[in-house]
Amino acid sequence: MRRETLVNIATLAVLAVVPLWANSVGETYWVTLATKVVILAIAGVGLNLALGLGGLVSFGHAAFFGLGGYAMGILASHLQDYVPLMEWPILFEGSNQMPVIWIVAVISGALAAVLIGALSLRTSGVYFIMITLAFGQMLYYFAISWPAYGGEDGLSIYVRNEFPGLNTLVPIQFYGLSFAVLLVVLLLVWRISLSSFGLALGAARQNAERLQAVGIDPFRIRLTAFVISGAITALAGAMYADLNRFVSPNMFSWQFSGEIMVFIIIGGVGRLFGPVLGAILFILMEHVLGGLSEFWHIYLGLVLLGVVLFARGGLMGLLAGREVAHD
Repeated sequence: MRRETLVNIATLAVLAVVPLWANSVGETYWVTLATKVVILAIAGVGLNLALGLGGLVSFGHAAFFGLGGYAMGILASHLQDYVPLMEWPILFEGSNQMPVIWIVAVISGALAAVLIGALSLRTSGVYFIMITLAFGQMLYYFAISWPAYGGEDGLSIYVRNEFPGLNTLVPIQFYGLSFAVLLVVLLLVWRISLSSFGLALGAARQNAERLQAVGIDPFRIRLTAFVISGAITALAGAMYADLNRFVSPNMFSWQFSGEIMVFIIIGGVGRLFGPVLGAILFILMEHVLGGLSEFWHIYLGLVLLGVVLFARGGLMGLLAGREVAHD
């Protein structure tokens, strides 16, 4: 068995065992912290599909994360306030059902990714980075100026939304649901990476001209990957908003896009479990060092600097070797 597979199994074991232990001893805070890790890992896996496999350095993926969050906030708030979201052609009062909210979030993220990707993918390099950043900031300022849903103050949801057969207000049950979603997303991205589409996406990253020479359109390949990536990130946004029972324009901020990219780099760009390891370390540093100093990002910067200079494969590269890393 390859070392990377062993590391992946060990990572899943930690994510499965630690929350169960914390719940058994009554430390529900750690269960909630683990839920945050898992949800951010889902967002990281989504971005890593575009960044690691496709080489698309998107600095505006918070746009999709925020759209997912607001999909949850808008649907739940209308039901909560007894104000119909739509009266014609059918009466729709909103929803507090997670499956419905997730579907709306995924569709919203995918549609936005089609629009943003169709425009931004006509450029490359720093121009692509800046266009994706611009779209994210446009949505950020739109959310600030949208008083119907809280504007700059954001929007609170009083009760966590429901999932059939579960009591999502119980932290360990909501964690189990989030962990199951992470497993499904990891399986999906793993299958994509091994498929002919995944091979074509890797080829587009390495040599787009050669891919075009054999009759495959690199633009369509990249756009498809960008749309899937945006949809996954939007799903994570909806779950993150449910975790906090709050949505705000900060979910669209470029700082959040940067944080997702940081823990992908720390964990290992192009590695399936790289974002998961990076999310674990990021949240642990935020929790431990954030309690010591409000300037804990200095230490995060030192870790990131060390990874970039001495361990380009990230944590996964250090633990499992670099033979399949996408540098």
